[in-house]
Amino acid sequence: MKRRDQGLDWVLMTATLLLVVLGTVLVWSATSQREALTGGDSTVYLKKQLVNVAIGLVLMVMVLATDHRWVRIIAPLIYFVSVIGLVLVLTMGSVVNGSRSWLMFGGLSIQPSEFAKLAVVIGMALLVAERSEGTWKPRIGSGDVIGMLAIAGLPAALILLQPDLGTMLVLTATVFGVLAIAGAPRRWLVGLFAGGVVVAVLAVTGGLLKDYQIDRFMAFTDPMLDPRGAGYNTEQARIAVGNGGIFGQGLFGGSQTKSGFVPEQHTDFIFTVAGEELGLLGAGVLIALIGIIIWRALWIATHATDMFGRVAAGGIACWLGFQAFQNIGMCLGIMPVTGVPLPFVSYGGSSMFAGMLAVGLLQNIHLRGASALPTRFVQSRSLVSR
Repeated sequence: MKRRDQGLDWVLMTATLLLVVLGTVLVWSATSQREALTGGDSTVYLKKQLVNVAIGLVLMVMVLATDHRWVRIIAPLIYFVSVIGLVLVLTMGSVVNGSRSWLMFGGLSIQPSEFAKLAVVIGMALLVAERSEGTWKPRIGSGDVIGMLAIAGLPAALILLQPDLGTMLVLTATVFGVLAIAGAPRRWLVGLFAGGVVVAVLAVTGGLLKDYQIDRFMAFTDPMLDPRGAGYNTEQARIAVGNGGIFGQGLFGGSQTKSGFVPEQHTDFIFTVAGEELGLLGAGVLIALIGIIIWRALWIATHATDMFGRVAAGGIACWLGFQAFQNIGMCLGIMPVTGVPLPFVSYGGSSMFAGMLAVGLLQNIHLRGASALPTRFVQSRSLVSR
């Protein structure tokens, strides 16, 4: 009888750390020559991001070292706190780029919607686990699906009120993925997909979206419709990525980056720095590292020993995967500009903390699964004494 390796998932850990290091360097490059941002200190954003990384690592270690029973116990608390944060945003939040998404405490800014993604994943995972574990053949019925949608619906409604369309798209894709992984009936998945398409069409045609959001979608279809307005970000991002060629212009040497032509380049458009300065090869390495993290999350999900671990790990994979696709896609012009950070790479504390908490949870699930002995390896005892 052989147990699986009981250590950390070092492939996941290594990919995460390498991606964080690469992201920190890219943030430094994107800000070091922007005096309007740095106030003359070329390393100010480097220092801030290093602090974000350090706090994120502490949070990751805390989660992975926590007994798995406590993880499930505090899951409702995490969900409750995230909802409170979203409510506070609507009452006392600051408006940035047309969206009331931030809470400001002195010099510290927090974006509760980043934590809401993780809270929704673990909340839905806990519900389906509590309803299905202990049964001979777990099944997800309509009541379970409705309960999971209710858990996701409250944060989603609060995020729509901000309004934060980018986070809403990521959350929608994540919820759909969690339902599929949990084993929701196919009729529900088809119905939800069709309903989502109808709601999206009504939102665009019925005036539910802000003017600047509609402009972004129109600029996505044709950036030249408004090259100095909504289409400016997309056009400049494409130019920056195209400038990199195969091998790039070298770190701190990107012409678009040095000139500051790409807005929000250290946050939403950080991938353009990789494309311009590291080229196709460097940007490919960045995408490969993200792919490895998603692969390991799916691997952990398939090898989890309980429903909570399986659904939570799979949900994290859906969340990180779609958010990375959305961010990189808008930098390449294949997705509309919606303002979501690139996980583990973009500057910002909230995104970094949420991502590191997710990695810590993945490691926690992996450690729990590794310490358990699969039943197929357990030798049956003989009923006849010898």
